[in-house]
Amino acid sequence: MINLLEIEKNFLIPHIKKGGVAVDFTMGNGHDTLWLSEAMGENGKVYAFDIQPQALESSRKLLEANGAAPNYTLILDSHSNVLDYVKEKICIGMFNLGFLPGGDKSITTKRETTMIAIRAAIELLDADGALLIAVYPGHEEGTIEGELIEQELMTLNRRELCASKFKIVNSPTSPFFFLVERR
Repeated sequence: MINLLEIEKNFLIPHIKKGGVAVDFTMGNGHDTLWLSEAMGENGKVYAFDIQPQALESSRKLLEANGAAPNYTLILDSHSNVLDYVKEKICIGMFNLGFLPGGDKSITTKRETTMIAIRAAIELLDADGALLIAVYPGHEEGTIEGELIEQELMTLNRRELCASKFKIVNSPTSPFFFLVERR
């Protein structure tokens, strides 16, 4: 059976620019940050955000254990403040919404900050860039986030941005994702 979370990065591969800039808007335990670091190469740059010190520490350990190039900046702040840190256009942005795996499940991404971060990410997105937004509807906040994101993406100008949704239709609580691509 298909596992959307295993294939989602395949949608980003065509948008990778060695030496480019990428953002992991929800660092978590650092797996996407590591993947982005490798994808951007040693001359690239990766910014990674999380509000939990535990996320920064586990991400730092993962990056160091895997010999990641020193092309990343781990930021203890909300992804909604991305424009305070990222001044360059980005080729890839990733959101893995929800809670920190292995962490406190009462601390989740919140619709208010998520929507600000997604709007900022779209603003930062370079030509032929892409955003991947993974949504986890298995909890109330995740369900609401997914609905709000879809409503927002439906308003985008199709001549500039293509927004797609990938979902297992007979499993309403399974994670799904949106892909936003700039022409």
